[in-house]
Amino acid sequence: MKLIDGKELAHSLRGEIAAGVAGLKAEKGVTPGLAVILVGDNPASVSYVTAKKRACAEAGMLSREIRLPAETTEEELVARVKELNADPEIHGILVQLPVPKHIRDKAVIDAIAPEKDVDGFTPINVGKMMIGDECFLPCTPHGIIKLIEFSGMDIRGKHAVVIGRSNIVGKPVAALLARKETNATVTLCHTGTPDVGHFTRDADIVVVAAGRPNTLTGDMLKDGAVVIDVGVNRIPDETNPKGFRLVGDADFESCSKVAGAITPVPGGVGPMTITMLLWNTLESARRVAK
Repeated sequence: MKLIDGKELAHSLRGEIAAGVAGLKAEKGVTPGLAVILVGDNPASVSYVTAKKRACAEAGMLSREIRLPAETTEEELVARVKELNADPEIHGILVQLPVPKHIRDKAVIDAIAPEKDVDGFTPINVGKMMIGDECFLPCTPHGIIKLIEFSGMDIRGKHAVVIGRSNIVGKPVAALLARKETNATVTLCHTGTPDVGHFTRDADIVVVAAGRPNTLTGDMLKDGAVVIDVGVNRIPDETNPKGFRLVGDADFESCSKVAGAITPVPGGVGPMTITMLLWNTLESARRVAK
């Protein structure tokens, strides 16, 4: 069984990104810029934003962090996004989700200019992804494709099962796997699927993004399958000083005995999400510099 090390792949790709940033600065005098807006003080969101800021610095990118109070109105937030749309120093805009309940995610995402939508969430970029046009691919799904390739699995002609149908991971990763470049046959399972194991036992690749521990167990896998575990769940653990530990959506112990390759949690998909965000920001700056 091979452990698919997301940290190792992310480190390699970030080296390429840093070289690309340095080259763009030298050749065109353009420094890729990423703006991240955080509304409120959700601890997990604060942690993600801090990690993104650090990653930008390591890549030599401009990082602009905008922190707004939880009471910020939807209109105020949309106005800040539109200011960034018009800012020539900023090539990528990300609004950290979730936002407070009184703000609609859709209103904020729709306000981001598609050419600066480095998260790949706007309807225009989602539509372009679906029909195979050039666009910013959503970061976590794009990272998942990279991880499958990194495992040594040739995706073409394989049967891939995706568990979970969220707009952020499940649906887009299913679409990317089915593209002509990857050419997998894709089954999308979800809470309405009566017997998920019926499909996963026939799968060469399983991507599990259900948000629930033990969604995938070893008896649900075909020997040698590649498992990409997107889940991050806290479960009580009295032996840990924090009182909890992080686990994925797959039961690692049983799945690792059957899978040919599997991502750990943490250290699998997580590092790739920020890496692909930097990837998209660099690409956005390159388009502007042409």
